[in-house]
Amino acid sequence: MASFPWSATDVVDLPTTGTPVDTLTDLTLIPGGPGARLAAARSQGADFKREFVTTGTPDTVTTCDLVTLPYPTRFGLFRASRAVAPFLSITNRMLVIRWRETDGRSRTLLFEPSDVELGKYTPYFDRLARRTPDVVARQMVTEHETVLGHLARLGIAPEDVDYLLFDHLHTQDLRRWVGTTAHQDDLGGRPEALFPNAKVVVQRDELAAMAVLHPLQRPWYQPDTYRDVPPGAFLPIEGSVLLGPGVGVVKTPGHVFGNQSLVLNTSTGVWVSSENVIAAECLTPEHSRLPGLTRWSGTWGQEVVLNANSLETTADQYNSVVLEKTLADPSQADPRFLQFFPSSELTGAWTNPGTKPTFSHHAITHTS
Repeated sequence: MASFPWSATDVVDLPTTGTPVDTLTDLTLIPGGPGARLAAARSQGADFKREFVTTGTPDTVTTCDLVTLPYPTRFGLFRASRAVAPFLSITNRMLVIRWRETDGRSRTLLFEPSDVELGKYTPYFDRLARRTPDVVARQMVTEHETVLGHLARLGIAPEDVDYLLFDHLHTQDLRRWVGTTAHQDDLGGRPEALFPNAKVVVQRDELAAMAVLHPLQRPWYQPDTYRDVPPGAFLPIEGSVLLGPGVGVVKTPGHVFGNQSLVLNTSTGVWVSSENVIAAECLTPEHSRLPGLTRWSGTWGQEVVLNANSLETTADQYNSVVLEKTLADPSQADPRFLQFFPSSELTGAWTNPGTKPTFSHHAITHTS
C-alpha cells in the first residue's frame, strides 16, 4: 500500500490563502440530484462571471510548452470518438501569471509547472513506457522545455515564484520543487526546494483523498513521493477563491474529487483552464470535425465531451465542465469555440489518424 504523509484530519490544520468566492458554492452539496446541480452550475457561473470581470486583470500571462505525449483516445474523447487510432497526442503546458497586490507587492503564479522527468513514473505512464519500444516512443513523445528553462528565458528567478497551482495532482511529483525532509534514494540525496518561497495551492479535498487512494485513482497518482514533502509547502483551499486581480481558482469536482480550474480575466475576456476536457471543441462538439463527436453529442443529448481517464464522479465532472463553459468567453479567433484552454491540449500528429483538432488555442497571451 502506497504511503502518504498525512491523514485526512491533518489537512484541516494547514493554513489557507485567497479570498473566498461566496457566489460559487460546492455543487456536490446542492440537494436534488445531479440535474439540480447542473442548473446551479449555470446560474452560479453567470453570477460569478459578472463579479469576476470587475476584479481587474493580471499584469501578464505567458504560455510555456512542456511536453507532448500519447494518451488513450478512449480516455481523452470519452465514448465519442470514432477515430481508428488507439492513442492521441496531448501537449502539457505551463502558464506563468504575474500581478501586483493592492499594496504594490508583485506575485508570480505557475499553473501546471509539471516536473516532466519525474512525472514519467506515474504508474499508468510508467507501464505504458515499459511496453513501448524506444523507436516508437521517440516518435510519440516530444519534450519542449523544462519549467526552469522557461523561467530563465522569461527572466524569472525561482525564488520569486509565490504559488504553484495544479488543477489536480495526477502525475505530479513535487519533491524537487518544494524539497523534502529526508534523503530520497531515487534522487541521490535530500533535495533542497528549487522554489523556496512558493506554496502549492490545492483543494483540501484533493489532499484528503490522496491519504487513502481508491483503485480508480491509483494509476494516476504518485503518493509515495509525498511521504517526505513538508506539509507546510501546501496552502489548501476550500472551494473557489480569488488570488489576485483577474486571477481565480474555481472548484470543479468530478475528474477528481478535489479538481480545480484556473480562471483569468484578460485583454480578450475570460479564460478557463483545466484538464476536464482536452480540446476547446469538447465544450462545443456540435462544431467539431473530429470523427464521431458531433453525432455522439446529438445522439446522447450531451453538450460536452469529458476527459475520462478517472471517472471519480462523472455527473459532477459534466456539471463542472458546464460551469467552465458558462465562464469562458468566445474565442476572438473563432467564436464557435470558447476560451477554454486545456492544460493538456489535443495536438494533431501523423501517428494518430482521426485525432487532429478542429481548433486549437496553443497559448494564452496577455499583457495589461
